[in-house]
Amino acid sequence: MPVQPRADLVSLPDYVAGRTVPGAIKLSSNEVPDGPLPSVATAIAEATTNVNRYPDASVGKLAARLAAKVDLPVERIAVGCGSVSLCHQLMHAMCEPGEEVVYAWRSFETYPIASQIALATQVKVPLDAEHAHDLDAMADAVTPNTRVVLVCNPNNPTGTAKRRAELDRFLDRIPSSVLVVLDEAYREFVSDPEVPDGLDYVRARDNVAVLRTFSKAYGLAGLRVGYFVGPAEVAAAIRKVYVPFSVNSLAQIAAMASLDAEDELLARCETIVAERDRVRAELIEAGYDVPDSQANFVWLPLGDAALDFAEHTLTKKVVVRAFAGDGVRVTISHPEENDLFLHAARSYRNRS
Repeated sequence: MPVQPRADLVSLPDYVAGRTVPGAIKLSSNEVPDGPLPSVATAIAEATTNVNRYPDASVGKLAARLAAKVDLPVERIAVGCGSVSLCHQLMHAMCEPGEEVVYAWRSFETYPIASQIALATQVKVPLDAEHAHDLDAMADAVTPNTRVVLVCNPNNPTGTAKRRAELDRFLDRIPSSVLVVLDEAYREFVSDPEVPDGLDYVRARDNVAVLRTFSKAYGLAGLRVGYFVGPAEVAAAIRKVYVPFSVNSLAQIAAMASLDAEDELLARCETIVAERDRVRAELIEAGYDVPDSQANFVWLPLGDAALDFAEHTLTKKVVVRAFAGDGVRVTISHPEENDLFLHAARSYRNRS
């Protein structure tokens, strides 16, 4: 018999990245439209002279900076190669084969992949009629075999976010033995004051953790660095299953330089938020159903028309992200690029 990999991997879904089409505007991957600030670019360039050396395997300096930023002990921090990698590490750190992971669907594509690779049992809870997490149903889905509940807030790909009162009620229902992970990759784009900072829950509750990334608001998607904040025991376990040296030296330097320039970087988010709200308003005026977004993208719940819509916008040289049978996610960019998308969206509605 020839050598065979694990049989269950045949059913493992592929992680599908946003398309890049030469000559077309890319609004498919939730990237911010601007490159790194000059100070960050300079730090990266200077760091290239030392790439013959291994990076700090413990990511200690960056972890210490993050601990100071969130005002929590460094023992409660784990740094990884983006929040995608941290999600995989989390599943391996928390779940024995067959133990349950509860998450909403549709949500971040890494969840089913990471949980299946870790041999965890997936419990998918449908989104509610507003394309948001049904927290009551998710709490109902928790059993004595549940180890982790994932709440993407704001949710990718729908952009919807749960408010403080709803999260309070939800967390009150979750047993203390279950880790609730608030995936806050898009936290910096939240404009509704009723959407809480997940770190407040980390400080107040022993079974809540937060995942964050430098890929979005900080503009370091190409360098891959994110972090976990939560119970010290879980953070230690995540560090144990870390692939050594996977957070490269340029990523570590760039993340620290970005923290130095945080105010300037976050000011960019305000511009994106204003554009997000404008794009949503114009889509609604054009006749589309667009739920409230607290991220740097908008969601069009087009159902079976999702792929057709995406093909239409591509003919107008705009690449969006279609989820077959569900909808289309559109990243917010510069005003002129957003206007080209809006033109494509209106022309789709006006087809004879």
